[in-house]
Amino acid sequence: MDQKYHQGGFTLPGEAGYEQLTLELAKKWGADVIRDSDGTKLSDEIVKAGYSIYSTICIIRQHNAFAAQHPDSQQQTFLCSQPVVACGDTLVIEPMKGYFAEQFQLNDSPDAMPYWQVYDRTANTELPREQWTYADGKVTLTGCTPWHEYTVSFLCWRIWEEINMYNHTTNHWTSEHLRQLDPRHPAAWAYLQQWLENWCVENPDTNVVRLTSLFYNFVWIFGDDLRNRSLYCDWASYDFTVSPAALNAFRDEYGYALTAEDFINGRKLQVTHMPPTRAKLDYMAFIQKFVAEKAKVLVDIIHKHGKLAYVFYDDSWVGMEPYGEHFAKVGFDGLIKCVFSGFECRLCANAEVPTHELRFHPYLFPVGLGGLPTFAEGGDPAKDAWQYWRNVRRALARQCVDRIGLGGYLHLTIGFPEFNDAIEQMAIDFRRIKELHSHGAPLCGKCRVAVIHTWGKLRSWTLSGHFHETDKHALIHINEALSGLPVEVRYLSFEDVENGALKDVDVVINAGCAGDAWSGGDAWKSDKLVEELTRFVHEGGAFIGVKEPSAVSGYHTHFRMAHVLGIDKDTGARICHGRWQQPVSPAPFALCESGLGSDASLYLTDGNAAVLSEKNGVPQMTLNRFGKGYGVYMSDFKVSPESTRMLLEMLLHLTGVEAKELYLSDSACVETSYFPADHVLVVCNNREEDTEAVIHTPAGDVKVSLKAMETRMVEM
Repeated sequence: MDQKYHQGGFTLPGEAGYEQLTLELAKKWGADVIRDSDGTKLSDEIVKAGYSIYSTICIIRQHNAFAAQHPDSQQQTFLCSQPVVACGDTLVIEPMKGYFAEQFQLNDSPDAMPYWQVYDRTANTELPREQWTYADGKVTLTGCTPWHEYTVSFLCWRIWEEINMYNHTTNHWTSEHLRQLDPRHPAAWAYLQQWLENWCVENPDTNVVRLTSLFYNFVWIFGDDLRNRSLYCDWASYDFTVSPAALNAFRDEYGYALTAEDFINGRKLQVTHMPPTRAKLDYMAFIQKFVAEKAKVLVDIIHKHGKLAYVFYDDSWVGMEPYGEHFAKVGFDGLIKCVFSGFECRLCANAEVPTHELRFHPYLFPVGLGGLPTFAEGGDPAKDAWQYWRNVRRALARQCVDRIGLGGYLHLTIGFPEFNDAIEQMAIDFRRIKELHSHGAPLCGKCRVAVIHTWGKLRSWTLSGHFHETDKHALIHINEALSGLPVEVRYLSFEDVENGALKDVDVVINAGCAGDAWSGGDAWKSDKLVEELTRFVHEGGAFIGVKEPSAVSGYHTHFRMAHVLGIDKDTGARICHGRWQQPVSPAPFALCESGLGSDASLYLTDGNAAVLSEKNGVPQMTLNRFGKGYGVYMSDFKVSPESTRMLLEMLLHLTGVEAKELYLSDSACVETSYFPADHVLVVCNNREEDTEAVIHTPAGDVKVSLKAMETRMVEM
């Protein structure tokens, strides 16, 4: 094989004390960059070995001495006490009870107290300020209604940075607990700018400053009881950006004040999976602008010292949405995304930056994010790597990135030669795929898909975090399936649809549970939205609904698009109504029923829809002709090779695209991408055993025999 596929586009985590290993693996994996990782250093021998150097910094942590001198410069958040039932007219509540004392410290400063609130949760009303007092960590309520539940919402300091906390509690770090600074605090911001200036001068060999995200962590709230340690986690939440200074600045800019309840939200918090309030959208825009302005200052400092600035899109990324209004203005030279899944690759690849880089998994840690061993007794990192690569490869075949790499402790690879061999092969395959993309895009079917949800473009190719954080949502499975398919995909908000964004779309997908951000909730109360989608389908488009699409209460149907889908869901009001009986019809595409679920509440609206799958006499998947277009309903969707093939064939059927035009195989486990500029077909075996497949092409069938997980380049 051409030697050019053995070198370049790879970032290796080096480690002082393991110089020989670092340089050996750099050669084996074809690295052109060596980076440090949290908890590791690079020695002079590594730095002077002729490689470009990435240096990792997290700008808001590792400043404990400054934080100790300026405790009011630390970051904050709102928390809410556990509800307590009043047995009489007085009640005492300890706000911090149940929270992890090593993570939070109650803020009872004069700046914070005006933002505290006490709520009668039974009556859903705020208790007047004159009815409660605070002293010594306790809130005393008077004038309570017996047998009502009460809570206290309060500000607290975050005294342990969450990623450092995770590594202590999971990977047994024993270093000092790191705190985090808030750049909104004037003294902290001045300090951070000077610190970065000094750092750039003191690290002349660094070519790329790898910012481990920026200022504010995703929200991760720990409890003090190991039976429920992780009380709340939302990878896209903005709760950890809050402070009296931020709230005051918001009031001055937007003309109205936010309260604790705007964040606590009836103790549900402002979870990303639910439609946002107007206040939340305003606050997010406010934070995004602030983060971008401060980030640009840091990037300018880095550029002044002749270095590039890459940002890591995980951990402290909040406020830095890659598809938001301000991201491109910051001036980052590169975006690095850690990936478990195909949709995460597409998220990175589409961002408006010069360089896109993926950090592969498994991370070189003893255990993974799920707590299972990787580079430890009982772990199989090679198997893990191949499984993640299977997800990533199919997305890279559709849209490539510029670089790949790893992070963590390189010495953990000792004793795992199969893992080292696996990464070597993946790096070679990546370079071959990257070269094909450099000559021209892969063949794509004439099928333009729009996924519609509350967040629209802002949350393209994601929901909230990694696949394993949100795998209960059907849409994340659909995103993963779409990430490797030969179709065009975009993400639209409901407002986009109302404003005419469907004029160059063939298929619309809406998937979610009633009331969530992905189905849409109250957005479906818009008659204009329903009208626009109805017209779209009637004139020849297709609408695919999954789980509870277009669901909202208050209308004659539960699904507002039931007339297009030909199916609806009974929420209890139709228990006395008759049901249409419809025999199962053969599907015009490969059917995968295993991920459909089972919902006994579904019923046909008029008997015209073809039932493609049923369980116990209840339809679970339907195909309905509506005007010149179609409505397709699926009771659920779970990604698998078979369900992914079903989705592809469904999209091709709905848009009239011939499968052979796309060089597809006869096996759901063998995926293909054809690159016309080179006349090369990339064939990927997604099975962990050898297999055979037949590729259907416009020029005839091609039979291939593939080794387990093999990537084959076939010249056509």
